[in-house]
Amino acid sequence: MTYYGIILLVSFAGPFFLSFDKKVAFYKNWKCVFLSTLIVVVPFLIWDAWFTKLHVWGFNQNYSSAIKLVGLPLEEISFFFVVPYCCLFIHEVIKAYFPEQSFKGLSTVFLGFLMAFGIVLIFLGRKNYYTLTACIDGVLLLVLLFVKWRELLGSIGISYLVCLVPFVIVNGLLTGMATDEPVVWYSENHIVGWRLITIPVEDLFYNLCLFLPITLLYERLKNR
Repeated sequence: MTYYGIILLVSFAGPFFLSFDKKVAFYKNWKCVFLSTLIVVVPFLIWDAWFTKLHVWGFNQNYSSAIKLVGLPLEEISFFFVVPYCCLFIHEVIKAYFPEQSFKGLSTVFLGFLMAFGIVLIFLGRKNYYTLTACIDGVLLLVLLFVKWRELLGSIGISYLVCLVPFVIVNGLLTGMATDEPVVWYSENHIVGWRLITIPVEDLFYNLCLFLPITLLYERLKNR
């Protein structure tokens, strides 16, 4: 198994086995998890394949599979199913163990700061493909969340904040935190150059763009 594959397997294992916890019972929502992920992942795969073709980013074959689909290693495609599963699991755990309004104030401040930071990055990286696409999409989604789904601010904001812990670990490992070369590399021509350890700050918004639509769609499907 490749290094990238091992990272994904370890990331998935914990949430999967804990999905049978009686209080959370996440396994009962697997259908909603799969449907919401599948709907959102399609445009992400197009985005990923397009930017890979443009060399905005790419993948080190020393750490990923040589087998590719639409120009992407198999592990990269798996990433878009493993990460949403883990994030939705964290979201359900927080909802199960903490009251809905417990973190609304903290979530509002955090997401407001993230929105402001995204606007700054858009200004600084207005010629960069990755900065513009990730940050514009992320800021627009945050505006929609504040305007249209304000009642979900507490749970969604704190869920994403908690998800940043495994995000830093996983994305750090993928961007060279523990290896001589990164598994996923980024063109310096399309990022502002600010990094969280080894992670481009744009990844915060890329992951937000994946997390928010899937979580909102998951909540809607689950509550039908």
